[in-house]
Amino acid sequence: MNNKKRRQGIYALCIKRIIDIILSLTVLICFSWLYLILAILVRVKLGSPVIFRQPRPGKDEKVFNLYKFRSMTDKKDENGNLLPDEDRLPEFGKKLRATSLDELPEFINILKGDMSFVGPRPLLVKYLPLYNSEQKRRHEVRPGLTGWAQVNGRNLLSWEDRFEKDVYYVDHMSFLMDLKIVFMTVAVVFKHDDVNSKTDATMEAFTGTPEKNEVNQ
Repeated sequence: MNNKKRRQGIYALCIKRIIDIILSLTVLICFSWLYLILAILVRVKLGSPVIFRQPRPGKDEKVFNLYKFRSMTDKKDENGNLLPDEDRLPEFGKKLRATSLDELPEFINILKGDMSFVGPRPLLVKYLPLYNSEQKRRHEVRPGLTGWAQVNGRNLLSWEDRFEKDVYYVDHMSFLMDLKIVFMTVAVVFKHDDVNSKTDATMEAFTGTPEKNEVNQ
């Protein structure tokens, strides 16, 4: 297994960040009206806070706050515990996720430098100790709003398949690949495919993958 970091070229080191800044500024300015409309709808239908914030690991595992429009309610059981995701995800929230409109606030993360437009999706901080050495390589680049795994199965992929595609992106990142992922993302969003996993309203929790040499013993 090769866990050596891939040497990054001028695109990864400079040009990609410039594109991210220009793109995120353009979206935030030109679609400010859409942000306002969605914020009002979320507040009316789901309550406050309108923006969901959650710590996520970024490049080199540095933790940042990810921004999303709220898509679930705070419904609790008689003991005060939050209900399962599927019971807190109303129809309006499902539509936000299906159209990926809930992810629009992530353009703020892109502008700040927490994220890139294209890259492995930022996952939960609690997963960090569960990655094997190969899977950890997904953090060699900035996480993205969309990525190679998202256009090749999204939440229907197993965790191992997702991470394999994330590392593939790390090793093959280029302007042409990013452009390909952008066009494929548009197609996936319009088809509303693969938003949910087969067994859950969202993706099942990651519980870890052993190292390959441990499996073969």
